[in-house]
Amino acid sequence: MSRRLELTVTPELAGVRVDTLLRKHLGLSGTVVRRVKWLEDGILLDGVRVHTDFRPAAGQVLSARLSDPERNSGIISAPGPLDIVYEDGDLIVLNKAPGVPVHPGPGHFDDTLGNFLMDYYEKTGQEGDFHPVHRLDRGTSGLLAAAKHPHAQEVLKKQLHTEGFRRVYLAVCEGVPDPPAGVIDAPLGPKPGSLMEQMVRPDGKPARTRYGVLRRWGGRALASLELETGRTHQIRVHMAHIGHPLTGDFLYGTEDRELIGRPALHSGYLSFLHPITKERLQFSVPLPEDMARLKL
Repeated sequence: MSRRLELTVTPELAGVRVDTLLRKHLGLSGTVVRRVKWLEDGILLDGVRVHTDFRPAAGQVLSARLSDPERNSGIISAPGPLDIVYEDGDLIVLNKAPGVPVHPGPGHFDDTLGNFLMDYYEKTGQEGDFHPVHRLDRGTSGLLAAAKHPHAQEVLKKQLHTEGFRRVYLAVCEGVPDPPAGVIDAPLGPKPGSLMEQMVRPDGKPARTRYGVLRRWGGRALASLELETGRTHQIRVHMAHIGHPLTGDFLYGTEDRELIGRPALHSGYLSFLHPITKERLQFSVPLPEDMARLKL
């Protein structure tokens, strides 16, 4: 099952080169056009393969293949649970469980969302490779969007850190931030001597996090957070920087596995413009049980 985009050539567009029609009227980038034009069914006019310099006549139907005929990511398929919040021919939105890595890596070759998605695509007869739009740390739960083809990934990635793509995280932190709402503006960079940790440092990359306290849970607070930048561990480092590390954060706070076995961070709301239709999509998922327990 391949995904294609179609354009019926109007009288106004008759005689315009195929590559111009693909870029200006179907919104494909030069990179995507160069990728698909070498495929046997990459660019078709009335179902027949055509070169990018061809000039169609009015009434003809131009179509371009979007989905991957081959998987180049190298990610193997492996069965695993997927909590699918939304799916169409261009993208899929998942509610990630805590403790599940997004990408395969050392020690995690067949137990990641990437592996589970490849298995799901195979079992449902879908063409598609792993094209994540953004990422979540292994310990973070919640909403994650992945494109089904390079064009959708490209369009969605351009929305990141703009008003078009909005992510709201929920976190439980130690203590109650004062003031209860504000912006943490502190540059981040690697911590010397550590392979994982980040730290606030004057020569780091710009990093801004907006936060607001939603409620107090005893000696803790439930906060909403939005990233204006996307640095590694940004929320965790910024909250620790203002003296309110996330509950259970083994790197930047205090690990307490009796309370929670991970940093208490959840991607609770996600909104973006659909890469093809431009319709605004909005999703929300409730706090997972291990974070909800912290209020007791």
